[in-house]
Amino acid sequence: MEFASMKMTQHTMDILKIICEYEDDTTYNGYFKNNLRNGFGTLRGTEMRNHPFKYTGHWENNIKSGYGIWDDPNRGQRYIGMWQDDFRHGQGIVVTQSGLCYQGTFISGKMMGSGILLSEDNTIYEGEFTEELVLNGKGKLTFPNGFTLEGTFSNQWGDNLQASGILSTCRKEEDLKTAEKIQLDLSELPMEERWQGIYRPFQEFILHGCQAEMEESYLGFHTHSRKELRKSQDYLFCHRTNADAVDTAENIVGELSKLNLLEDMKHYLETAFESTQNPLGKLLKTLTLAFQATYSGVGANKHLLTMAKEEVLFHAEKITEFIKILHMGLQTDESHLCEPSDSRKREEFNSYTLVLPLILPRFHPELYMMYMLYHEKEDALYWQGIIHLGLLPDTQLLEFLEVQKHLWPLQDLTLTVNQRYSLVRDECFLSAIECFQKISTTVDPELKMITFMKTYDEIEKTVARVLEKEYKLPMDDLLPLLVYVVSRAKIQHLGAELHFIRDMMDPCHEGGLHDFMLTALESCYLHLQKEEIRNSCIGE
Repeated sequence: MEFASMKMTQHTMDILKIICEYEDDTTYNGYFKNNLRNGFGTLRGTEMRNHPFKYTGHWENNIKSGYGIWDDPNRGQRYIGMWQDDFRHGQGIVVTQSGLCYQGTFISGKMMGSGILLSEDNTIYEGEFTEELVLNGKGKLTFPNGFTLEGTFSNQWGDNLQASGILSTCRKEEDLKTAEKIQLDLSELPMEERWQGIYRPFQEFILHGCQAEMEESYLGFHTHSRKELRKSQDYLFCHRTNADAVDTAENIVGELSKLNLLEDMKHYLETAFESTQNPLGKLLKTLTLAFQATYSGVGANKHLLTMAKEEVLFHAEKITEFIKILHMGLQTDESHLCEPSDSRKREEFNSYTLVLPLILPRFHPELYMMYMLYHEKEDALYWQGIIHLGLLPDTQLLEFLEVQKHLWPLQDLTLTVNQRYSLVRDECFLSAIECFQKISTTVDPELKMITFMKTYDEIEKTVARVLEKEYKLPMDDLLPLLVYVVSRAKIQHLGAELHFIRDMMDPCHEGGLHDFMLTALESCYLHLQKEEIRNSCIGE
């Protein structure tokens, strides 16, 4: 394979970030060492080829080695896992356009031994099969209704499957839930080892003081090809302006060491993450590319939610570690990496408060899609409850939910000529409803919780106005009012929202007021799924 055209220069870093186009119309964007693909990079075969493909991951001397993602559009498959000598080798996961996915161990490109196979209808097969989905040995098949078949299997997965074994018709509710919610994960490959090719060049760059002579090799530079740089700026994430050219990465990140207040650091990082001339921005852009390569499109599978969630949290923690290094003035001595002495500042200076809210927008589209898929069934039941309760006017709904009548804000009901209280809709607790509807306008879990706390305050303000005195709602009074507000707010995919908040919330809130109020909101969500809410004749 020959280069169509490529430009390289020598720096103190022996690994260079470049883009090149080959004569066979494949394009590589990533790191080179000694004129060979080494480290992290993406090799893409265009649609002009008989077999288009994309590989995003690690390389060693032009060979796929380590953790990587392989897309095969013709087969509608994506492989996520380990490679060795250009072959799938080690633990891996395959997801398909049909929704089927499986996990197993690969040796020299072939799946060997036992694995787990999940179909879109929640059928589970655990046992021996090949990557062509040919079952060829002992295994256990769990059907969506909870029945199990354990024995010997043969033939292709699907209608022609043959089996000899024992069928069990004993249904266990926990088994049904497990089938729907089972998660695949590459447990043999710790998170910190998966994207070393992205983190290692950044770490070397900052530990060497972000030196100017290393800047070009890390941040990337333009290269010539037969397409006259048509896409090179996009591939390298390097849109250089005159203002960018004036300053160096060393000076840019040096500003961080001068900041002490949390809000000042957030403001700096917000700008830094948007600039590909800032090493932090370049790092985030590359991590986003790798995340999208894994979980977008075919990879949007509910069985990968835990894996994706842990990856985002790991990135936030890792970036926070680098920020601490930069904040200490680019010191390499580990003794300088201690936490701030002030306990309040130490609580603020963590990944959940400093970094996660700023990087979540980059990962949110793919991540939230998996939350929606994972909670699709519960959200459908919840939405049935919402639609059913929406048929009722305000006073009937308040009465059905057993809200104490002395708490009803009847003075808020604006009546027209010949209209009765019992006909008015969507006016009671309107300020709380409008406040709660804003929960979907941000991806920051902290801001989502603040929005909910403001909703609670609006409920109490309305009640205080009705009673003409300050009043702290006991839980027995609060829950029916919360159900009323939630049902009128009509937030789609509320289950996905609540679990997203729970998973991404700062652990320091555990056992606190935010945790308590989130639990109350989760109770409302479960209540709206009940059969008595969804199917009762409350509208007659």
